[in-house]
Amino acid sequence: MSSQTPRQWGVTPPISAALPTEPEFAANNALLEELKRQNNFESKAESDRRVVVLHSLQKITEEFVFQVSQQQGLPELIAKAAGGKIFTYGSYRLGVYGPGSDIDTLVVVPKHVSRDEFFDHFPPLLTKRAPPGAIEELTPVPDAFVPIIKFKYSGISIDLIFARLAVGQVPAELTLNDNNLLRGVEEKCLRCLNGTRVTDEILQLVPEQKVFRLALRGVKLWAQRRAIYANVMGFPGGVAWAMLVARICQLYPHATSSVIIGKFFRILGQWSWPQPVLLKPIEDGPLNVRVWNPKIYNGDRYHLMPIITPAYPSMCATHNITMSTKEIISNEMKRAAEIVDSIMVGQLQWKDLFSKHSFFTSGYKYYLSIVAASRSRETQLIWSGLVESKIRLLVSSLEQVEAIHLAHPFNKGFDRVHHCRTEDEVEKIINGDLQFQAKDVKTEKADLTSSHEHETAPSGGAENGENSNGTTKSEEKTDENKIYTTTYYIGIELEQDGTKQLDVSYQTREFKDICTAWQQYNPEMNTLNVVHTRNYDLPPDVFESSETRPVRATRRVKVKSKKRNLASVDLEVCPAFMASKDRRYLVKQFLGGRGLEILLLWEIACWTQMSKTNYQI
Repeated sequence: MSSQTPRQWGVTPPISAALPTEPEFAANNALLEELKRQNNFESKAESDRRVVVLHSLQKITEEFVFQVSQQQGLPELIAKAAGGKIFTYGSYRLGVYGPGSDIDTLVVVPKHVSRDEFFDHFPPLLTKRAPPGAIEELTPVPDAFVPIIKFKYSGISIDLIFARLAVGQVPAELTLNDNNLLRGVEEKCLRCLNGTRVTDEILQLVPEQKVFRLALRGVKLWAQRRAIYANVMGFPGGVAWAMLVARICQLYPHATSSVIIGKFFRILGQWSWPQPVLLKPIEDGPLNVRVWNPKIYNGDRYHLMPIITPAYPSMCATHNITMSTKEIISNEMKRAAEIVDSIMVGQLQWKDLFSKHSFFTSGYKYYLSIVAASRSRETQLIWSGLVESKIRLLVSSLEQVEAIHLAHPFNKGFDRVHHCRTEDEVEKIINGDLQFQAKDVKTEKADLTSSHEHETAPSGGAENGENSNGTTKSEEKTDENKIYTTTYYIGIELEQDGTKQLDVSYQTREFKDICTAWQQYNPEMNTLNVVHTRNYDLPPDVFESSETRPVRATRRVKVKSKKRNLASVDLEVCPAFMASKDRRYLVKQFLGGRGLEILLLWEIACWTQMSKTNYQI
């Protein structure tokens, strides 16, 4: 009787269909316990609160569509049947969210509801229908690359985006798997629909969702601790890491999560990039849109670590990766592979895999500090978002400098508030001086791991001189005596045989020109500066209390020769010799320092032999 051929998941057959062993189960249980100790799971009460919030958002969405339909004169029955539906995507839909995670949420509406109506009517309706005080930090950003409404609902962060389909009704049972639903959809809506469609495809393409989720939790925690988790900074984002884990699950369909993590680092640490990672063959669809294809599109050939989304239209989720971040990711994977191998044989524990990065403590000697500053909090939110979206361009430019081996961007910015009294103090602040930093305001890390955080920077010109927050430049409010800054850090590793002199003035000036060319840039409100920083000059708030800060090395006096000299000879120096200043001056002038050294040694030798004779040269 012939053995049954294992099912193929993905584009190739599995590497191994072996069942787990007892030691592998034990390692898996240890992984689960460690993730619990790392506070990677939230309580049932918190998860139930998320369900309540999403149920409320669904009701508000249906009411929103109904109100807009009636305002357009549609009959009440048709208006009620128009529907509207809330979808989730990202970490929540994948089932790998933790305490404090936001919920990436999509509102899908029928064709007669516009995006302008969404931004005009949904925020006030949300505030009205939610429990009193439940809605906080409500921030619509209609001009973003992906238009979005950000808010907190009962303490849960919500990123709400919008898409309308070319259909008359959006019923509660609607799914987004049918490619034909994309017909007649505008480009912005297509981008918004892609998040949910990709997430659903990933879950359908893995053999065991439970195994996939636990392995992904481990990989995400590792990537966050090692500071290589942020799409905007040139590292994989949440969806890219999920697709990589899913691919390893396809290759080992019966393995435990612990084995998946080990294989993840071993296989991807040796991956033959730019060979793409695919979860299924790239498919054609009904739209005349661009699908990732390096044979057709020249830009796709320059993707260094292509990870391709499985949902139509397929795109590269890692187009931001640079030469430097690619090398950093590969090095981190190889390091992690060694650690997991040791874990599986009992020499190390899972907590060793999740140890924190050493970017500031021992990573580099030289850094660039990119300081984006504004005179109001609201302006700074937009300005810093614009700057952070351009940092990868600076990294790519620095990689072209011959003396630089690696330009390593840290994956988060540091938000600070400063009190100042004069313009001179403002100038010092934008040059990185922290002596005016507010003592009562804690430095916060700007979180770039959110799916749309890097996409909220304005994509183009707002009309009539308006900024992206909807105010004109003359209406912008300033906080007197306060400067708000966000500082990003790039670690610089020089070539070992290169010069110690480094000139990056052209690269930094080009970066500043790109940022200040933004149409809403206001030099009276926004500033940008790039400062050279040594490791021992890094500010204290980038370190944790348990970390050791780099210190400036004390300069040692180099002894050129061990031969005896006047200072080391234990004898009574002849006054006549010490008075021979003229002779020593002439020797030094004509024979240099070496001649003077020879003369002094000759004098000492003469004095040693005739120490008891009153000898005068």
